[in-house]
Amino acid sequence: MSPRGGQRALARTLLERHGETFAAESGIRLANTPQPLYQVLVLAGLLSARIRASVAVAAARALFDAGLRTPRRMADATWQQRVDALGEGGYRRYDERTATQLGDGATLLLDRYGGDLRRMRDAADGDLGALRSALREVPGLGPAGCHIFLREVRGVWPELAPYLDPKAVQGAERLGLPGDSEKLARLVGADETAAFASGLVRAALDRSVAEEVREAAGA
Repeated sequence: MSPRGGQRALARTLLERHGETFAAESGIRLANTPQPLYQVLVLAGLLSARIRASVAVAAARALFDAGLRTPRRMADATWQQRVDALGEGGYRRYDERTATQLGDGATLLLDRYGGDLRRMRDAADGDLGALRSALREVPGLGPAGCHIFLREVRGVWPELAPYLDPKAVQGAERLGLPGDSEKLARLVGADETAAFASGLVRAALDRSVAEEVREAAGA
């Protein structure tokens, strides 16, 4: 098998075994509409804390199950309601601070963008740096959270392609794949890039994932 063929086999195996976006795992039906985009933003903030990804996903599900799926519902909820939902998902270490940040972030999005993240994207006018700066203004969303959000929404914001964040690149290098976003994107279909990126992140977070994929792909 050629080196290129070996890379494609690795990419395909990763997609088949670990190619579920964190948004999908959280029950978010991603579309280029305000509610699911906001839900991904909430998830990105939770995932960016120093806590297991599975706990962040469970906390996101608990928030959404509590009805806190839009900036308006999040802002209107009491601080205690947000704390309780986070606790229900097992997100207890950071629950009080995160509950405050979620309320403040929802208020900012409502005041500045009418609760619609597409307006934030449009205001950036294609400038990825400007979009990242705007995202960083959301309380609780640091550099890691921005990377996670942009990685997860690239399927519905195709202008972000071939965006891959540092954690995904780390996973690629662990698998022996190129560390270049454009080369990585060419290994899968255009509609598979977000799922591929999530698989790469899982390989970065868990060495056993990379070892399993390499063995299954015969690499």
